[in-house]
Amino acid sequence: MALVLALPALAGQASVQDQLQSAVSGPQRSAAHKQRDAYRHPVKTLEFFGLRPGMRVIEVIPGGGWYTEILAPFLHDRGQLIEASAPRTSAKSFYRKMAARYQQKLASNPAIYGRIELEPFEPPAYMALGAPGSADRVLTFRNMHDLVFANVHGEITDAPLQRFLRNAYQVLKPGGVLGIVAHRANPRMPVGKSYKLGRLPQAYVIEAARQAGFALAASSEVNANPKDSRKMPVWYLPPTLKRGATKRDKYKAIGEADNMTLKFVKPKKSAG
Repeated sequence: MALVLALPALAGQASVQDQLQSAVSGPQRSAAHKQRDAYRHPVKTLEFFGLRPGMRVIEVIPGGGWYTEILAPFLHDRGQLIEASAPRTSAKSFYRKMAARYQQKLASNPAIYGRIELEPFEPPAYMALGAPGSADRVLTFRNMHDLVFANVHGEITDAPLQRFLRNAYQVLKPGGVLGIVAHRANPRMPVGKSYKLGRLPQAYVIEAARQAGFALAASSEVNANPKDSRKMPVWYLPPTLKRGATKRDKYKAIGEADNMTLKFVKPKKSAG
């Protein structure tokens, strides 16, 4: 309980940056996850998205909980964290295994994770995010390519991605923010090719969000990596290093994939 109690105690005197740094430096984070901070810049990223204590925040597709380890203690006593994640009741074994691992993580430390709410999220079938106008922030990290699918004939569809963006727009309050960190493809690479590399062109993501009603408030290069050519699958690079011993040193020297960091706002309705 020490960590959970320490953060609210600082709330009246510490800056948001200090409170985020306390969460990032906390003992609830695994050593392996802390090693990624040099590439993922969590404090600067969450500051860019305007995260504040007291907010209702939805994280979409938390994966292994990299950002959960930071968001949960930060919002524990002032705010609410909702994790839109795969349900254990899914008909797909992949989603069931993902859900079991993630929920086991949450159950391992109820002092930190006990207040998290779970929202079933199973693309492309079920992608609701909650009651309309109920969230201050919707955040997703390195997952946008997972919302582009191909059918048995190899034809791609971005309908799930569009549905996610529309649902994010609906669940946010007017003035609320959608924060996206996503693996970046080269600008002219077709989406049908880029998503197979785990990437999407930045202009494509911006236009898709615009079509859902969002306005681009700002973009940041905080998670950019100029060493990444954007021509290889992101899982060749750290931390996955999918190719094993093959050119391992080369990929480690490049570092994690180049990422776009985009801040979208749901416009406030004009007076009258």
